[in-house]
Amino acid sequence: MDKQILLIEDEPNIIEAISFILKRDGWQVSTHANGETALDAVRRVAPDVLVLDVMLPGRSGYEILQDLRADPETASIPVLMLTARGQKKDRETADRLGATRFMTKPFSNAEVLSALREITGAG
Repeated sequence: MDKQILLIEDEPNIIEAISFILKRDGWQVSTHANGETALDAVRRVAPDVLVLDVMLPGRSGYEILQDLRADPETASIPVLMLTARGQKKDRETADRLGATRFMTKPFSNAEVLSALREITGAG
């Protein structure tokens, strides 16, 4: 497959779990844990898809998503947003800002893989 994925998440257990299942499925995985420098990481890695947590240190995933969508270089990157808060307003905010998919924690490995395959056309 060799698709490059960037996981922006600050919880070590989630980073480890998602990285493991994605690598096992053939993805090239890069990780980043700081909201303030997340845009730099996206530009440096140039991922095929981004997994973005909503609650990050420094800046929220919503702020990062808004900046990604405003920049022509990053506007078309598929983004799977993850959050522990799954209220309707969170989903609406993600949709309004241009998230490709929205998933609440906890989630299953199969759900993550399925969503990523779907939004990247890899499955």
